[in-house]
Amino acid sequence: MALLVHMLACAFGLGSWVAVNGLWVELPLIVNTLPEGWELPSYLTVIIQLANLGPLLVTLMHKLCPGRLKEHLVIYSILSIGVVSCILLAFFWDKTTIVFGASHSTAFFIITFFLSLVDCTSSVTFLPFMMQLPAKYITTYFIGEGLSGFIPGVVALAQGVGMAKCVNSSDTAANQTGENMWSLHTEYLPPNFSTEVFFFFLAAMMCISLAAFVALNRLPRTYELSTEKLVPDTAASVSSGLDNPGAETDGEAVKGQGEGPDHSRQANTKHTVYQLTFIYFMVVWVNSATNGLLPSVQTFSCMPYGNLAYHLSAALSSVANPVACTIAMFFQNRSLVFLGVLMAFGTGFGSYNMAMAAMSPCPLLQGSVVGEMLIVLSWLFFTGTMTYVKVMVGVILRDRSHLALVWCGAAAQMGSLVGSVTMFPLVNVYGLFKSGDFCNTKCPL
Repeated sequence: MALLVHMLACAFGLGSWVAVNGLWVELPLIVNTLPEGWELPSYLTVIIQLANLGPLLVTLMHKLCPGRLKEHLVIYSILSIGVVSCILLAFFWDKTTIVFGASHSTAFFIITFFLSLVDCTSSVTFLPFMMQLPAKYITTYFIGEGLSGFIPGVVALAQGVGMAKCVNSSDTAANQTGENMWSLHTEYLPPNFSTEVFFFFLAAMMCISLAAFVALNRLPRTYELSTEKLVPDTAASVSSGLDNPGAETDGEAVKGQGEGPDHSRQANTKHTVYQLTFIYFMVVWVNSATNGLLPSVQTFSCMPYGNLAYHLSAALSSVANPVACTIAMFFQNRSLVFLGVLMAFGTGFGSYNMAMAAMSPCPLLQGSVVGEMLIVLSWLFFTGTMTYVKVMVGVILRDRSHLALVWCGAAAQMGSLVGSVTMFPLVNVYGLFKSGDFCNTKCPL
């Protein structure tokens, strides 16, 4: 029975962020088709922030009507919406409509909003449900949550990317003499399997998550702890085993487990005001960079180097996120100096990515293998370092107090919102970042 529950918990975790992660790794193929082109990621960052309406409503229901919200019904609803949205996306992702005299991907944006709503709401519903089970299954759930980013990235790598080639085409309509006018245009070769197949794959993963939840909700509870004993045991186990593995290796932490509330209060006051200010600054900055500022311009920083560079940057970054989370689970360093240095390195990689985006469509080392390798590695290390900092800051604040963790979530959302709202007008209104064409963009040597 225990092995079955572990498998179901892992499969349930797959549905947490698989849809949004899948959209990001598929963008290298989508941006070549949809009318927004290279500006598409900036739209997605704003849409994802708007989808935080879901967790906000759930939180308000818990506050205003305690005990009235049935979490299992909410989970059934959002997973069903996720399945339907992925299927609809496979059929309508490339359909456009005319809005204010210009062609826009209205269907894609609407469906993306519902997918983002599903994933954002899962953050405040999936884990509370899992807390009803013994603590050993929480770790397995988090493994599944990590796989929700890892698996789409690996599948995207297997999908490959449509390589671009320059094709001569004739145009006699614009030539008054009737002679053929030849011009170059970019033609993308098809990937190993289509975007529609990829979206059906995402739908299948959502179905697996839904089926796992149905099974978890219907399994006999003979293996569970009593309700009164479950919450403290689960909280202690998760704190010491998953989010705080350092407690098992740090002598002071191990002693602290047996010293009662007084030691806990001492632990809560170990950071000065300046240290706490720095911690929350890291939360705001890391989330602003990773969820708003840099994702909005990833196309501009990668596409000038070719579709393959963008494809590898998106897919490997998606893989780097859960890998960094896994490293943070087993190899923890809570030193604020270390985290500050690591954040500085991540900011450096992000600055290189932003600089290449600002130089688009003619960034440094364009057309060279070295340039392609640098931009891919820069995005990989940017995501990995910032994710590690994000996880470790969350661990530090969780060990401090529940209220500190609440403020951590608020700071993370504020940073993400500020980053995405800041970049949207810079990309779409003021046009500070320029797109190009693989065949027709002429860059100085």
